[in-house]
Amino acid sequence: MTEEAHSSTHPPLPPTTEDTQFSWLRLLRSKRVGPVTFHRLLAEYGSAQNALEALPEVARSAGIKGYETCPAKAVDAEIKAAKAAEARLLCFPDPDYPKLLTGLKDAPPLLWAIGDLSVLDRPMIAIVGARNASSLGLRMARSLAQNLGEAGYTVISGMARGIDTAAHQAALQTGTLAVLAGGADVIYPAENARLAEDICKTGLRLSEQPMGLTPQARDFPKRNRIIAGMARAVVVVEAAAKSGTLITAQDALDYGREVLAVPGHPFDARSSGCNRLIRDGALLVRDAADVLAALPPCGPPPPGPAANSLQEALADLPPPPPQRRSLAQTHALHQQILGRLGPSPTSETELLRDLSLPPHELAPALTDLELEGAIRRQPGGLLSKAFPEDGD
Repeated sequence: MTEEAHSSTHPPLPPTTEDTQFSWLRLLRSKRVGPVTFHRLLAEYGSAQNALEALPEVARSAGIKGYETCPAKAVDAEIKAAKAAEARLLCFPDPDYPKLLTGLKDAPPLLWAIGDLSVLDRPMIAIVGARNASSLGLRMARSLAQNLGEAGYTVISGMARGIDTAAHQAALQTGTLAVLAGGADVIYPAENARLAEDICKTGLRLSEQPMGLTPQARDFPKRNRIIAGMARAVVVVEAAAKSGTLITAQDALDYGREVLAVPGHPFDARSSGCNRLIRDGALLVRDAADVLAALPPCGPPPPGPAANSLQEALADLPPPPPQRRSLAQTHALHQQILGRLGPSPTSETELLRDLSLPPHELAPALTDLELEGAIRRQPGGLLSKAFPEDGD
């Protein structure tokens, strides 16, 4: 089976050259520039180099003093580390870039890949679950991964302890894909060093993070959105009521993917998340046949509803002439936006409606606030207000 092309929520881009890759890395590694801001800057300025030249002035207009883009020597060091690790850079418009990710509003512009890229040609199913998995949970993960791999799917997971590890191990022969929260060359947890090597022989390690980055707690939700975005379906084997695994499941729902769960005993806390998912409508899984039966025979899943509605709102509008706001007007707009945002994620579509603003007025204000660190992007391109404890 081969993966079909998926319509992108971003404008088509030309294939990248080495110079383009370098400027893309510099732009993406610059402070406060996440995936959504990256795509917006690229669309607005036409190229990463143009955006890099404009960023300091954009930051000054937003009231940020002394803003500096990522230095070229930092990108040189990252590229050198990638060559040492035999990593390949996959850019958003390139043929090897995962097709299903192109439909996401917060698609990672760049991915470092180590291993066999051919696993990206097959449709993918994610198997995720608890780190402190039970023996039955581990057996179930192994059985699902092996049978789904033999059915022609690439099994994708996050190489964490427990369910993730079991799924990767069982799918080694058919090829498995590990999405890492840190750099593609950083093995976490360290006990999976041998597994990481084995994965690269027949499968792939993938990361949007800089080479050499040790993962922090805030990096795992970002990793989870990639797992959910690349998969046709996410199968949850064991998960506590409040866990990162359920974040992956929620991301999958936001992206329009299928979510399935393995039921467990009501007295086992490791099954509470799965049982809740089933209660709320997730498909119950007894074996790999249940997973295969739940998937459409062909064609990729549709993009998430939030991406669709925003894209429709933008599609019918001609490019507006540039307008300059006074400092007082800009400050007032920023306060309006921040007044509408809280810790719970909100879509840009909702902001457009609540503030009665056209997209071309909201977009630059959001870029300013992101560069300032006043708002944060959540999986699915949703927005929330940043608080001091969030860190940079």
